[in-house]
Amino acid sequence: MRIVEPEAVHQIIEGVMQGEHVEKAEKPLRDNAFLYLDSHGVDLDQITYTVYTHNVGDTQKLGDLYWGMTVLKPLTVNGEFNMTKGHFHVNRDCAEYYFGISGEGLLLLMNDKGETWAEKIFRGSLHYIDGKLAHRLINTGNECLKVGACWPTAAGHDYDAVMKHPFGYRVFKGPNGIEMKKVSE
Repeated sequence: MRIVEPEAVHQIIEGVMQGEHVEKAEKPLRDNAFLYLDSHGVDLDQITYTVYTHNVGDTQKLGDLYWGMTVLKPLTVNGEFNMTKGHFHVNRDCAEYYFGISGEGLLLLMNDKGETWAEKIFRGSLHYIDGKLAHRLINTGNECLKVGACWPTAAGHDYDAVMKHPFGYRVFKGPNGIEMKKVSE
């Protein structure tokens, strides 16, 4: 028997994933400026979040998993808190887990009827996301929001459904904290 080093390491609290089969995708504001109510006058080249994904299995085989982490910067875009693009899964039978690593924020959830609600995310929080729910991360704190995730490789990402029927609320930094504003149809 031999003992080998792991192919990847995830410094869950202090760091990020590194190693073989780890993909890193940086998301500049330019790519997601359309998400915000008003993105005029802001630096479109700034990185708003980074996604790390580890997978060694077959991306189409039911049962294989991705392991990932999103690092969402603590910034606002003309008063609106920084957020990820958000998505449904292509395969609505595939659920996902999110877990809070550091920072604070919200997990915005939406069903296929457009009903929208949020769960608080913080270090140690655990979130089961039914495959039928759209989900988006929002950083409401003053430090990077780090959220880990595990989901089936066969889930896929359906961004178009959220584009056609956006989340029902926007989240702003108000004088007394978080302000939720209903999106008018």
